[in-house]
Amino acid sequence: MIYFDNSATTQPDESVLESFIAANIKYYANPASIHVMGREAEALLNRSKKQMLSIVDNEDGEAILTSGGTESNNLAILGLSEAYKSRGNHIITTQIEHPSILNACRQLEQTGFDVEYLAVDEQGRISIEELTAKLKKETILVSIMHVNNEIGTIQPIRQCAELIKRNSRAIFHSDCVQSFGKLPVSMEELGVDAITISAHKVNGLKNSGVLLLKKGIKPSPINFGGGQENGIRSGTVSVPNAVAMAKAMRISSVKEERTNFREWRNMLVEACGTIEKVQVLSPLDGAPHIVSLAFKSIKGEVAVNYFQEQGIIISTSSACSSKNKKASHVIETIGLDNKFKNGVIRVSFGNTNTKEQVKEFIDVLHRFMELIEKGM
Repeated sequence: MIYFDNSATTQPDESVLESFIAANIKYYANPASIHVMGREAEALLNRSKKQMLSIVDNEDGEAILTSGGTESNNLAILGLSEAYKSRGNHIITTQIEHPSILNACRQLEQTGFDVEYLAVDEQGRISIEELTAKLKKETILVSIMHVNNEIGTIQPIRQCAELIKRNSRAIFHSDCVQSFGKLPVSMEELGVDAITISAHKVNGLKNSGVLLLKKGIKPSPINFGGGQENGIRSGTVSVPNAVAMAKAMRISSVKEERTNFREWRNMLVEACGTIEKVQVLSPLDGAPHIVSLAFKSIKGEVAVNYFQEQGIIISTSSACSSKNKKASHVIETIGLDNKFKNGVIRVSFGNTNTKEQVKEFIDVLHRFMELIEKGM
């Protein structure tokens, strides 16, 4: 099988698995224990965190380990809002965030917070002018994802950060789950206060994520127990997961975008340009690893099934919404024509893919369209 669903999850790297197993064998003690084995496990845990912080140019910050991107995003939205509510109750995010952001914001609305959602254009891009207009004295948190998980739009995070710092005291969080490992992600360069990263999106393990915070930024806890992770995230910390995540981040971090992904993306976009019934939804200047396509009057599930029969794995829209027969909130928000709305698929590249596989995808795409023209 050719696997082109890397935005949903990636194949764990062998070296990551080896690190995880080795840590389980030797450093299985509870890092909160005071005996020598516990102290050794804690030391390894702290080294892993320091590596994560260093990779994103945030050496003096804090890393809070979580179960993944969803929990990290929840902790950022719910925890930071609670921690800084003495400053105000106004929060800004976008209409096309991941559900872990949007649903957390809706929860806050029920408890009295004022949440505003930035609109996006047909390519999924926010307006700097609208952000400027919405910022106010009571704004305590802004959360804008770096790369959209469905269509690959890259938001102007640095520009947003400069604007937010100049016009408010708000904490700026960015969901970097889809950008880390494909684009440069430096907290210093982006100008953000907090970012979310998920291990299984970068050839790491599932159930591993991290919320990386600038020094002095501290969310309130959203779960309660023994007070681990400096009182922010209770529960016994898995040292092997931390080690494996640090390893995944080390091997996947990039200083510039993945040029091979960009080449493959351009090949696919160019091929689609000759097909009348296919519309490319991803912006030309979007992330290099995501290509979102829409078929006219053809259901996305039909395309997914056909490609699978030909040995190619793709998804409809995103993994979080692919089992839902309705168009995702992102597709609805960008205003896609109804004739294309139910025919969205997502092709996402990863480290295990090759140029030859992309060529094969294009060949299968042409055969699929020929069958459609003949009425299948």
